[in-house]
Amino acid sequence: MLYSCTQSSPDYLSQARRDLSILASDSLAGREVGTEGEALAAAYISKRFEALGLQPAGTAGWSQPFFVKESQNPHEKPMLSAEDSIAGTSGKNIIGLMDNPGDEVVIIGAHFDHLGYGGFSSLHRGDSAIHNGADDNASGITAMFLIAEMLQSKNIQTDVLFIAFSGEEKGLWGSNFFVKNPTIDLSTVDFMINMDMVGRLDSAKGMAIHGTGTAPQWSQVIDTTNTVNLKVIKKASGIGPSDHTSFYLQDIPVLHFFTGQHEDYHKPTDDAELINYEGIVRIATHITNIITYLDTQPKLTFQKTKDESSQGPRFTVSLGVVPDYLYDGKGMRIDGISEDKPAQKAGLEKGDVVIQLGDSTVIDMMSYMRALSSFKAGDATEVIVNRNGEKLAYDIQF
Repeated sequence: MLYSCTQSSPDYLSQARRDLSILASDSLAGREVGTEGEALAAAYISKRFEALGLQPAGTAGWSQPFFVKESQNPHEKPMLSAEDSIAGTSGKNIIGLMDNPGDEVVIIGAHFDHLGYGGFSSLHRGDSAIHNGADDNASGITAMFLIAEMLQSKNIQTDVLFIAFSGEEKGLWGSNFFVKNPTIDLSTVDFMINMDMVGRLDSAKGMAIHGTGTAPQWSQVIDTTNTVNLKVIKKASGIGPSDHTSFYLQDIPVLHFFTGQHEDYHKPTDDAELINYEGIVRIATHITNIITYLDTQPKLTFQKTKDESSQGPRFTVSLGVVPDYLYDGKGMRIDGISEDKPAQKAGLEKGDVVIQLGDSTVIDMMSYMRALSSFKAGDATEVIVNRNGEKLAYDIQF
């Protein structure tokens, strides 16, 4: 029987608040891979795994250490090694196993590293500051703990491997290292579910689930197990900028849960007080339902999907907005405005829906990027937006 939760359990809510507040605290200094903050976060995750009754499943207890020599050539990939034989950055995945009677394995993953005090990926302007990464991705680790706790009463047959990845922010280091140096036989893996930024659920906008095309069964399974009334936007591609990609490339069916982009992304303002904790509980419940439902079903059938990330047009200019990736209406909805960029200077606002850029009609994200790719720095054009039902035109200077 599926677990149903229309109102969050107070125990789950309080535990989620406790876990996330610790992982996103200033004392962990942004959890950047290779730092003391990452080590403190790894130690906390190990203790929580132990308290949840999991078994150590790394290569050194709970840990799977890895070492990375970053390439000096932008066209070369970083060198990953299991031994500290090269100068570079050390990191560690934290791995725990729920050992059940069956032979098949389900992998539940989330990355726990973030940006430390900023660095090249930060979108913060100003003095160096701690980037706590409450949504990105203390929320995913918190959801992982909840799933482990929820599964304890399910008596499922399938083994569940919980992996907290590090180095995701640098380029999927931890998950890439794991699939090349697995601590289990990957041929026994039924599917992998990844949670990255699941802390800002807006019930009206819904939640994106990527990877729904990686197995023909996914769409029906997602609908059947959605007992918590989540609005779901399904995205087929198994490739994206998070750790599920590493597993998809090993021909493993994947899902990636994501509650959407926001103005605090990769900024010091991504803090614990902005998290929707009830939303995390609902998402964890849905994923628990999926695992429970598929426990007695035949192994999923892997299928390849189009790489949407590489098919998009290339562009050299930016409007300076954060798109609403969960918007499923006509046009491209703006979810945030960057300072001192063309959109802000022109007078665009959060919530505006771009319906035309230059001579191009914008019906979705792809058509918006296609339109943007036709411009270069110094060009001027007109953008038309729908603002609360009113069409407004603005002059844009790139």
